[in-house]
Amino acid sequence: MKKSVTLLLSLLFVSSAVLAGCGGSNSNGNNGEAAATKGANAGNATNAPATEEPASSEPFEMTIRHTQVGADKQKRLAILEDVVGKVQAEVPGLTFKLDGVDSDVNRKEKLRGEMAAGNPPEIFDLFGSPDSKIYAKEGKLLDLTPILEELGIKDKFSNLDPFTYEGKIYGLPIGGSGEGFFYNKEYYTSKGWKAPTTFAELEQQLADIKADGKVPLAGASKAGWVPLMLANHLWSRYAGPDVTAKFATGEAKWSDPNVVKGFAKYKEWEDKGYFKKGELGFEYAEYTTQFTSGEAILMYDGTWKSSVFKAGQSGEGLIGKVGFFNIPPVEGGVGDQTALMRDVNNGYGFSATAGEDGRQLAAVKSFIKNMYNEEMQIRGLVEDGVLPAMKIDQAVLNKNITDDLMSEIVAVLNNSESSFPAFDSLVQADVTTEISNIQIQKLIGGQTTPEKMGEALQKVQEEANAAVE
Repeated sequence: MKKSVTLLLSLLFVSSAVLAGCGGSNSNGNNGEAAATKGANAGNATNAPATEEPASSEPFEMTIRHTQVGADKQKRLAILEDVVGKVQAEVPGLTFKLDGVDSDVNRKEKLRGEMAAGNPPEIFDLFGSPDSKIYAKEGKLLDLTPILEELGIKDKFSNLDPFTYEGKIYGLPIGGSGEGFFYNKEYYTSKGWKAPTTFAELEQQLADIKADGKVPLAGASKAGWVPLMLANHLWSRYAGPDVTAKFATGEAKWSDPNVVKGFAKYKEWEDKGYFKKGELGFEYAEYTTQFTSGEAILMYDGTWKSSVFKAGQSGEGLIGKVGFFNIPPVEGGVGDQTALMRDVNNGYGFSATAGEDGRQLAAVKSFIKNMYNEEMQIRGLVEDGVLPAMKIDQAVLNKNITDDLMSEIVAVLNNSESSFPAFDSLVQADVTTEISNIQIQKLIGGQTTPEKMGEALQKVQEEANAAVE
Protein backbone atom coordinates (compact mmCIF):
# COMPACT_ATOMS: atom_id res chain seq x y z
CA MET A 1 0.00 0.00 0.00
CA LYS A 2 1.41 3.38 -0.99
CA LYS A 3 2.27 5.37 2.09
CA SER A 4 1.70 9.09 1.54
CA VAL A 5 -0.25 12.01 2.88
CA THR A 6 -2.19 11.97 -0.36
CA LEU A 7 -3.29 8.45 0.46
CA LEU A 8 -4.22 9.59 3.95
CA LEU A 9 -6.57 12.16 2.52
CA SER A 10 -8.05 9.80 -0.03
CA LEU A 11 -8.72 7.19 2.63
CA LEU A 12 -9.90 9.65 5.23
CA PHE A 13 -12.46 11.38 3.16
CA VAL A 14 -13.99 8.70 0.93
CA SER A 15 -17.38 7.93 2.44
CA SER A 16 -19.18 4.65 2.17
CA ALA A 17 -22.18 4.17 -0.09
CA VAL A 18 -24.39 3.94 2.97
CA LEU A 19 -23.11 7.20 4.37
CA ALA A 20 -23.80 8.87 1.05
CA GLY A 21 -27.31 7.49 1.21
CA CYS A 22 -27.80 8.97 4.66
CA GLY A 23 -27.31 12.52 3.49
CA GLY A 24 -24.52 12.09 1.28
CA SER A 25 -18.57 12.65 13.11
CA ASN A 26 -16.50 14.38 18.29
CA SER A 27 -18.79 12.25 17.62
CA ASN A 28 -21.66 12.07 19.41
CA GLY A 29 -25.34 11.82 19.86
CA ASN A 30 -28.63 11.95 18.09
CA ASN A 31 -30.45 14.78 16.46
CA GLY A 32 -33.84 16.23 15.86
CA GLU A 33 -35.40 13.70 13.49
CA ALA A 34 -38.50 13.67 15.65
CA ALA A 35 -38.15 17.28 16.79
CA ALA A 36 -37.68 18.88 13.37
CA THR A 37 -40.88 20.39 12.00
CA LYS A 38 -41.87 21.80 8.64
CA GLY A 39 -40.45 25.29 8.12
CA ALA A 40 -39.58 27.81 5.49
CA ASN A 41 -38.58 26.35 2.16
CA ALA A 42 -34.77 26.32 1.87
CA GLY A 43 -34.93 26.71 -1.89
CA ASN A 44 -36.68 30.05 -1.53
CA ALA A 45 -33.99 31.16 0.89
CA THR A 46 -31.26 30.65 -1.69
CA ASN A 47 -32.81 32.29 -4.71
CA ALA A 48 -31.21 35.61 -3.80
CA PRO A 49 -28.60 36.67 -6.38
CA ALA A 50 -25.13 35.38 -5.53
CA THR A 51 -23.71 38.88 -6.01
CA GLU A 52 -26.09 40.59 -3.60
CA GLU A 53 -24.34 43.17 -1.41
CA PRO A 54 -25.28 44.65 2.00
CA ALA A 55 -27.91 47.35 1.62
CA SER A 56 -26.56 49.64 4.35
CA SER A 57 -24.05 49.99 7.15
CA GLU A 58 -26.64 50.15 9.92
CA PRO A 59 -25.61 47.99 12.92
CA PHE A 60 -26.92 44.43 12.96
CA GLU A 61 -26.08 41.31 14.95
CA MET A 62 -25.72 37.65 14.05
CA THR A 63 -25.07 34.68 16.31
CA ILE A 64 -22.47 31.96 15.84
CA ARG A 65 -23.17 28.85 17.91
CA HIS A 66 -19.87 27.04 18.40
CA THR A 67 -18.68 24.14 20.53
CA GLN A 68 -15.11 25.32 21.18
CA VAL A 69 -15.49 25.36 24.95
CA GLY A 70 -13.01 24.12 27.53
CA ALA A 71 -9.25 24.41 27.97
CA ASP A 72 -8.38 21.88 25.28
CA LYS A 73 -10.32 23.76 22.58
CA GLN A 74 -8.68 27.15 22.96
CA LYS A 75 -6.67 26.78 19.76
CA ARG A 76 -9.72 26.17 17.60
CA LEU A 77 -11.59 28.95 19.40
CA ALA A 78 -8.73 31.31 18.53
CA ILE A 79 -9.06 30.33 14.87
CA LEU A 80 -12.80 31.04 14.97
CA GLU A 81 -12.23 34.40 16.66
CA ASP A 82 -9.73 35.39 13.97
CA VAL A 83 -12.28 34.55 11.28
CA VAL A 84 -14.94 36.54 13.13
CA GLY A 85 -12.66 39.57 13.19
CA LYS A 86 -12.06 39.37 9.44
CA VAL A 87 -15.75 39.00 8.63
CA GLN A 88 -16.78 41.91 10.85
CA ALA A 89 -14.19 44.07 9.09
CA GLU A 90 -15.56 43.12 5.69
CA VAL A 91 -19.30 43.44 6.37
CA PRO A 92 -20.36 47.00 7.39
CA GLY A 93 -22.39 47.18 10.60
CA LEU A 94 -21.98 43.52 11.51
CA THR A 95 -21.35 42.33 15.06
CA PHE A 96 -21.10 38.62 15.80
CA LYS A 97 -22.30 37.17 19.08
CA LEU A 98 -20.35 34.01 19.95
CA ASP A 99 -22.46 31.43 21.76
CA GLY A 100 -20.28 28.61 23.11
CA VAL A 101 -22.10 25.40 24.06
CA ASP A 102 -20.92 21.87 24.82
CA SER A 103 -21.07 19.82 21.62
CA ASP A 104 -23.33 17.13 23.04
CA VAL A 105 -25.74 19.69 24.50
CA ASN A 106 -25.80 21.66 21.25
CA ARG A 107 -26.52 18.66 19.07
CA LYS A 108 -28.99 16.78 21.25
CA GLU A 109 -30.79 19.61 22.99
CA LYS A 110 -30.32 23.23 21.96
CA LEU A 111 -30.09 23.00 18.17
CA ARG A 112 -32.75 20.30 18.04
CA GLY A 113 -35.20 22.49 19.95
CA GLU A 114 -34.31 25.61 18.00
CA MET A 115 -34.88 23.84 14.70
CA ALA A 116 -38.28 22.64 15.89
CA ALA A 117 -39.19 26.19 16.94
CA GLY A 118 -37.81 27.68 13.73
CA ASN A 119 -35.27 29.97 15.43
CA PRO A 120 -31.76 28.49 15.11
CA PRO A 121 -28.71 30.79 15.20
CA GLU A 122 -27.65 32.19 11.83
CA ILE A 123 -24.41 30.16 11.93
CA PHE A 124 -24.02 27.05 14.04
CA ASP A 125 -22.01 23.92 14.70
CA LEU A 126 -23.66 21.20 12.60
CA PHE A 127 -23.19 17.44 12.50
CA GLY A 128 -23.22 16.12 8.95
CA SER A 129 -24.93 12.75 8.66
CA PRO A 130 -27.74 12.30 9.49
CA ASP A 131 -28.44 15.72 10.99
CA SER A 132 -27.94 17.90 7.93
CA LYS A 133 -30.23 15.64 5.88
CA ILE A 134 -32.98 15.94 8.49
CA TYR A 135 -32.78 19.72 8.72
CA ALA A 136 -32.33 20.22 4.98
CA LYS A 137 -35.38 18.10 4.28
CA GLU A 138 -37.39 20.35 6.57
CA GLY A 139 -36.14 23.52 4.88
CA LYS A 140 -34.15 24.73 7.87
CA LEU A 141 -30.72 24.99 6.24
CA LEU A 142 -29.31 27.42 3.71
CA ASP A 143 -28.36 25.82 0.39
CA LEU A 144 -24.66 26.64 0.07
CA THR A 145 -24.20 25.29 -3.45
CA PRO A 146 -24.42 28.66 -5.29
CA ILE A 147 -22.21 30.32 -2.68
CA LEU A 148 -19.49 27.70 -3.06
CA GLU A 149 -19.68 28.07 -6.83
CA GLU A 150 -19.41 31.85 -6.58
CA LEU A 151 -16.38 31.56 -4.27
CA GLY A 152 -14.82 28.94 -6.52
CA ILE A 153 -14.35 26.35 -3.75
CA LYS A 154 -17.08 23.81 -4.47
CA ASP A 155 -14.53 21.26 -5.69
CA LYS A 156 -11.91 22.10 -3.08
CA PHE A 157 -13.35 19.83 -0.37
CA SER A 158 -12.22 16.23 0.00
CA ASN A 159 -15.73 14.99 0.84
CA LEU A 160 -19.03 16.82 1.22
CA ASP A 161 -21.24 13.72 1.19
CA PRO A 162 -22.28 13.97 4.88
CA PHE A 163 -23.61 17.49 4.24
CA THR A 164 -25.25 16.83 0.87
CA TYR A 165 -28.98 16.25 0.38
CA GLU A 166 -30.63 15.74 -3.00
CA GLY A 167 -27.54 17.05 -4.75
CA LYS A 168 -27.31 20.29 -2.76
CA ILE A 169 -24.79 21.21 -0.07
CA TYR A 170 -26.15 22.31 3.30
CA GLY A 171 -23.07 22.44 5.51
CA LEU A 172 -19.28 22.40 5.44
CA PRO A 173 -16.92 20.13 7.42
CA ILE A 174 -14.33 21.96 9.47
CA GLY A 175 -11.90 19.03 9.42
CA GLY A 176 -11.46 15.29 9.52
CA SER A 177 -10.56 12.79 12.21
CA GLY A 178 -9.79 9.16 12.93
CA GLU A 179 -9.88 7.19 16.18
CA GLY A 180 -7.40 4.94 17.93
CA PHE A 181 -5.29 4.48 21.07
CA PHE A 182 -2.99 7.18 22.41
CA TYR A 183 -0.39 5.57 24.66
CA ASN A 184 2.31 6.68 27.09
CA LYS A 185 5.55 5.92 25.26
CA GLU A 186 7.67 6.62 28.32
CA TYR A 187 5.86 3.93 30.28
CA TYR A 188 5.98 1.50 27.37
CA THR A 189 9.73 2.04 26.99
CA SER A 190 10.26 1.37 30.69
CA LYS A 191 8.56 -2.00 30.17
CA GLY A 192 10.42 -2.77 26.96
CA TRP A 193 7.14 -2.74 25.05
CA LYS A 194 6.12 -1.51 21.63
CA ALA A 195 2.67 -0.73 20.30
CA PRO A 196 0.79 -4.06 20.14
CA THR A 197 0.35 -5.75 16.78
CA THR A 198 -2.04 -8.50 17.94
CA PHE A 199 -5.16 -8.34 20.08
CA ALA A 200 -3.69 -10.89 22.49
CA GLU A 201 -0.66 -8.65 22.97
CA LEU A 202 -2.90 -5.66 23.68
CA GLU A 203 -4.87 -7.60 26.29
CA GLN A 204 -1.67 -8.82 27.96
CA GLN A 205 -0.45 -5.25 28.19
CA LEU A 206 -3.74 -4.16 29.78
CA ALA A 207 -3.42 -6.93 32.35
CA ASP A 208 0.21 -6.06 33.12
CA ILE A 209 -0.59 -2.35 33.50
CA LYS A 210 -3.35 -3.22 35.95
CA ALA A 211 -0.98 -5.48 37.91
CA ASP A 212 1.51 -2.61 38.00
CA GLY A 213 -0.98 -0.48 39.93
CA LYS A 214 -1.76 1.83 37.02
CA VAL A 215 -5.05 2.50 35.24
CA PRO A 216 -4.84 0.73 31.86
CA LEU A 217 -7.53 2.78 30.08
CA ALA A 218 -8.82 6.29 30.64
CA GLY A 219 -12.55 6.24 31.34
CA ALA A 220 -15.24 8.93 31.48
CA SER A 221 -18.71 7.70 30.64
CA LYS A 222 -21.09 10.37 31.91
CA ALA A 223 -21.60 11.24 28.26
CA GLY A 224 -22.27 8.00 26.41
CA TRP A 225 -20.48 8.98 23.19
CA VAL A 226 -17.11 8.80 24.98
CA PRO A 227 -17.12 5.04 25.82
CA LEU A 228 -18.97 4.35 22.58
CA MET A 229 -15.93 5.42 20.57
CA LEU A 230 -14.08 2.32 21.74
CA ALA A 231 -17.17 0.11 21.90
CA ASN A 232 -18.03 1.03 18.29
CA HIS A 233 -14.56 -0.05 17.15
CA LEU A 234 -14.77 -3.32 19.09
CA TRP A 235 -18.11 -4.45 17.63
CA SER A 236 -16.84 -3.41 14.20
CA ARG A 237 -13.79 -5.65 14.69
CA TYR A 238 -15.89 -8.67 15.67
CA ALA A 239 -18.83 -8.17 13.28
CA GLY A 240 -17.17 -6.25 10.43
CA PRO A 241 -16.60 -2.55 9.68
CA ASP A 242 -19.77 -2.38 7.58
CA VAL A 243 -22.09 -4.01 10.11
CA THR A 244 -23.44 -0.77 11.63
CA ALA A 245 -24.51 0.49 8.22
CA LYS A 246 -26.67 -2.62 7.89
CA PHE A 247 -28.76 -2.05 11.02
CA ALA A 248 -30.99 0.59 9.43
CA THR A 249 -31.55 -1.60 6.36
CA GLY A 250 -32.35 -4.73 8.35
CA GLU A 251 -29.42 -6.64 6.84
CA ALA A 252 -27.85 -7.00 10.29
CA LYS A 253 -29.09 -6.85 13.86
CA TRP A 254 -27.71 -5.43 17.08
CA SER A 255 -28.46 -8.82 18.60
CA ASP A 256 -26.28 -10.74 16.11
CA PRO A 257 -23.70 -12.93 17.91
CA ASN A 258 -20.65 -11.12 16.56
CA VAL A 259 -22.03 -7.71 17.54
CA VAL A 260 -22.73 -9.03 21.03
CA LYS A 261 -19.12 -10.25 21.17
CA GLY A 262 -18.01 -6.65 20.86
CA PHE A 263 -20.28 -5.61 23.75
CA ALA A 264 -19.01 -8.58 25.74
CA LYS A 265 -15.37 -7.65 25.24
CA TYR A 266 -16.04 -4.11 26.46
CA LYS A 267 -17.86 -5.53 29.49
CA GLU A 268 -15.00 -7.93 30.13
CA TRP A 269 -12.53 -5.07 30.26
CA GLU A 270 -14.88 -3.24 32.63
CA ASP A 271 -15.13 -6.27 34.91
CA LYS A 272 -11.34 -6.66 34.99
CA GLY A 273 -10.97 -3.08 36.20
CA TYR A 274 -9.16 -1.76 33.18
CA PHE A 275 -11.04 1.57 33.32
CA LYS A 276 -10.85 4.04 36.19
CA LYS A 277 -13.34 3.26 38.93
CA GLY A 278 -16.27 5.67 39.04
CA GLU A 279 -16.07 6.53 35.34
CA LEU A 280 -19.86 6.91 35.02
CA GLY A 281 -19.54 10.16 36.96
CA PHE A 282 -16.67 11.59 34.93
CA GLU A 283 -16.97 14.18 32.16
CA TYR A 284 -14.89 14.12 28.97
CA ALA A 285 -12.38 16.64 30.39
CA GLU A 286 -11.54 14.16 33.16
CA TYR A 287 -10.89 11.55 30.48
CA THR A 288 -8.00 13.62 29.16
CA THR A 289 -6.66 14.47 32.61
CA GLN A 290 -6.37 10.80 33.53
CA PHE A 291 -3.99 10.33 30.62
CA THR A 292 -2.04 13.58 30.77
CA SER A 293 -1.40 13.11 34.51
CA GLY A 294 0.09 9.67 33.89
CA GLU A 295 -2.65 7.94 35.88
CA ALA A 296 -3.95 6.10 32.80
CA ILE A 297 -1.50 4.60 30.31
CA LEU A 298 -3.83 4.39 27.31
CA MET A 299 -6.65 6.59 26.06
CA TYR A 300 -8.93 5.73 23.14
CA ASP A 301 -9.85 8.98 21.42
CA GLY A 302 -10.04 10.89 18.15
CA THR A 303 -6.99 12.26 16.38
CA TRP A 304 -8.16 15.74 17.38
CA LYS A 305 -6.80 14.95 20.83
CA SER A 306 -3.26 15.38 19.51
CA SER A 307 -3.71 19.13 20.01
CA VAL A 308 -3.46 18.59 23.75
CA PHE A 309 0.17 17.52 23.44
CA LYS A 310 1.49 20.87 22.29
CA ALA A 311 3.25 23.72 24.06
CA GLY A 312 0.92 25.65 26.32
CA GLN A 313 -1.72 22.91 26.38
CA SER A 314 -2.74 20.60 29.22
CA GLY A 315 -0.61 17.71 27.94
CA GLU A 316 2.57 19.62 27.12
CA GLY A 317 4.44 17.58 29.74
CA LEU A 318 4.00 14.57 27.44
CA ILE A 319 5.36 16.19 24.29
CA GLY A 320 7.50 13.56 22.59
CA LYS A 321 6.21 10.89 24.96
CA VAL A 322 2.90 9.97 23.31
CA GLY A 323 2.27 7.44 20.54
CA PHE A 324 -0.78 6.31 18.60
CA PHE A 325 -1.91 2.89 17.36
CA ASN A 326 -4.92 1.21 15.78
CA ILE A 327 -6.83 -1.59 17.51
CA PRO A 328 -5.03 -4.79 16.46
CA PRO A 329 -6.85 -7.51 14.51
CA VAL A 330 -9.32 -9.66 16.44
CA GLU A 331 -8.88 -13.39 15.92
CA GLY A 332 -11.89 -14.63 13.98
CA GLY A 333 -13.11 -11.08 13.34
CA VAL A 334 -15.15 -10.31 10.25
CA GLY A 335 -13.92 -8.12 7.39
CA ASP A 336 -10.99 -5.75 7.21
CA GLN A 337 -9.19 -5.89 10.54
CA THR A 338 -7.21 -2.72 9.82
CA ALA A 339 -10.33 -0.54 9.41
CA LEU A 340 -10.47 2.71 11.36
CA MET A 341 -13.36 4.99 12.26
CA ARG A 342 -12.91 8.17 10.21
CA ASP A 343 -15.23 11.02 9.39
CA VAL A 344 -15.70 14.60 8.25
CA ASN A 345 -18.97 15.00 10.09
CA ASN A 346 -18.25 18.06 12.23
CA GLY A 347 -18.69 21.45 10.66
CA TYR A 348 -20.85 24.53 10.26
CA GLY A 349 -24.36 25.03 8.98
CA PHE A 350 -26.34 28.20 8.25
CA SER A 351 -29.97 29.06 8.86
CA ALA A 352 -32.18 29.18 5.77
CA THR A 353 -33.45 32.57 6.92
CA ALA A 354 -29.95 34.03 6.48
CA GLY A 355 -30.49 33.71 2.73
CA GLU A 356 -33.54 35.98 2.89
CA ASP A 357 -31.56 38.97 4.18
CA GLY A 358 -28.93 40.48 1.88
CA ARG A 359 -26.67 41.61 4.70
CA GLN A 360 -26.79 38.27 6.51
CA LEU A 361 -26.12 36.48 3.24
CA ALA A 362 -23.06 38.68 2.69
CA ALA A 363 -21.86 37.77 6.19
CA VAL A 364 -22.32 34.06 5.46
CA LYS A 365 -20.28 34.36 2.26
CA SER A 366 -17.54 36.23 4.08
CA PHE A 367 -17.50 33.65 6.89
CA ILE A 368 -17.12 30.79 4.42
CA LYS A 369 -14.43 32.61 2.45
CA ASN A 370 -12.38 33.37 5.55
CA MET A 371 -12.87 30.04 7.33
CA TYR A 372 -12.48 27.65 4.41
CA ASN A 373 -9.12 28.28 2.81
CA GLU A 374 -5.65 26.74 2.85
CA GLU A 375 -4.36 29.04 5.58
CA MET A 376 -7.07 28.09 8.07
CA GLN A 377 -6.94 24.41 7.17
CA ILE A 378 -3.20 24.36 7.83
CA ARG A 379 -3.66 26.27 11.08
CA GLY A 380 -6.22 23.68 12.18
CA LEU A 381 -3.75 20.90 11.40
CA VAL A 382 -0.68 22.47 12.98
CA GLU A 383 -2.24 24.22 15.97
CA ASP A 384 -5.12 21.91 16.76
CA GLY A 385 -4.37 18.52 15.23
CA VAL A 386 -7.47 18.62 13.01
CA LEU A 387 -6.93 16.88 9.68
CA PRO A 388 -7.84 19.07 6.69
CA ALA A 389 -11.31 18.83 5.15
CA MET A 390 -10.11 20.58 2.02
CA LYS A 391 -7.68 19.36 -0.63
CA ILE A 392 -4.19 20.51 0.29
CA ASP A 393 -1.13 19.94 -1.86
CA GLN A 394 1.01 17.06 -0.60
CA ALA A 395 4.15 19.20 -0.44
CA VAL A 396 2.35 21.76 1.73
CA LEU A 397 1.13 19.03 4.08
CA ASN A 398 4.55 17.41 4.34
CA LYS A 399 6.10 20.78 5.12
CA ASN A 400 3.64 21.49 7.92
CA ILE A 401 3.43 18.07 9.61
CA THR A 402 6.50 18.49 11.79
CA ASP A 403 5.70 16.93 15.17
CA ASP A 404 6.34 13.24 15.79
CA LEU A 405 2.88 12.42 17.10
CA MET A 406 1.08 13.74 14.03
CA SER A 407 3.55 11.90 11.80
CA GLU A 408 2.76 8.71 13.72
CA ILE A 409 -0.98 9.32 13.35
CA VAL A 410 -0.54 9.79 9.61
CA ALA A 411 1.37 6.50 9.40
CA VAL A 412 -1.37 4.64 11.28
CA LEU A 413 -4.10 6.08 9.06
CA ASN A 414 -2.13 5.21 5.93
CA ASN A 415 -1.67 1.63 7.12
CA SER A 416 -5.40 1.02 7.43
CA GLU A 417 -6.98 -0.46 4.32
CA SER A 418 -10.47 0.97 4.84
CA SER A 419 -12.63 3.07 7.12
CA PHE A 420 -16.13 3.21 8.56
CA PRO A 421 -18.21 6.11 9.90
CA ALA A 422 -19.31 6.32 13.52
CA PHE A 423 -22.56 4.60 14.48
CA ASP A 424 -24.47 7.84 15.09
CA SER A 425 -24.11 8.85 11.45
CA LEU A 426 -25.69 5.58 10.30
CA VAL A 427 -28.61 4.81 12.61
CA GLN A 428 -31.72 6.77 13.46
CA ALA A 429 -31.87 9.31 16.27
CA ASP A 430 -33.96 7.08 18.56
CA VAL A 431 -31.39 4.28 18.27
CA THR A 432 -28.54 6.65 19.05
CA THR A 433 -30.40 7.90 22.10
CA GLU A 434 -31.02 4.34 23.31
CA ILE A 435 -27.39 3.26 23.10
CA SER A 436 -25.69 6.49 24.19
CA ASN A 437 -28.09 7.61 26.92
CA ILE A 438 -29.20 4.25 28.31
CA GLN A 439 -27.61 1.00 27.18
CA ILE A 440 -23.89 1.75 27.33
CA GLN A 441 -24.20 3.16 30.86
CA LYS A 442 -26.25 0.14 31.93
CA LEU A 443 -23.58 -2.16 30.54
CA ILE A 444 -20.80 -0.29 32.32
CA GLY A 445 -22.79 -0.20 35.55
CA GLY A 446 -23.60 -3.91 35.46
CA GLN A 447 -27.34 -3.32 35.03
CA THR A 448 -27.58 -5.27 31.78
CA THR A 449 -25.76 -8.00 29.90
CA PRO A 450 -24.27 -7.84 26.40
CA GLU A 451 -27.07 -10.10 25.16
CA LYS A 452 -29.84 -8.01 26.72
CA MET A 453 -28.21 -4.85 25.42
CA GLY A 454 -28.27 -6.22 21.87
CA GLU A 455 -31.92 -7.23 22.21
CA ALA A 456 -32.96 -3.84 23.59
CA LEU A 457 -31.17 -1.98 20.82
CA GLN A 458 -32.62 -4.22 18.14
CA LYS A 459 -36.14 -3.56 19.39
CA VAL A 460 -35.65 0.20 19.07
CA GLN A 461 -33.93 -0.30 15.72
CA GLU A 462 -36.86 -2.24 14.31
CA GLU A 463 -39.29 0.42 15.48
CA ALA A 464 -37.16 3.12 13.86
CA ASN A 465 -36.89 1.14 10.62
CA ALA A 466 -40.64 0.60 10.51
CA ALA A 467 -41.28 4.30 11.01
CA VAL A 468 -39.51 5.20 7.76
CA GLU A 469 -40.99 2.43 5.61
